[in-house]
Amino acid sequence: MKKNLHAIDRTIRVLIALAVALLYFTHVISGTLAVVLGIVAVVFAVTAFINFCPLYALLGISTRKRTE
Repeated sequence: MKKNLHAIDRTIRVLIALAVALLYFTHVISGTLAVVLGIVAVVFAVTAFINFCPLYALLGISTRKRTE
């Protein structure tokens, strides 16, 4: 598994996950929207922490700087 996320990309993913968690725990979002955003937030958090996005790999995208 080759790393394909840059630090800025990882930071944005973590911030989005935290924002969704904050919205959920302050009861701003609920129901189906909360479930869908919760799943997206968990995926963002996991991909940020493992430094790899399977969708990026599938599409051949990398936000990581190239080292040659």
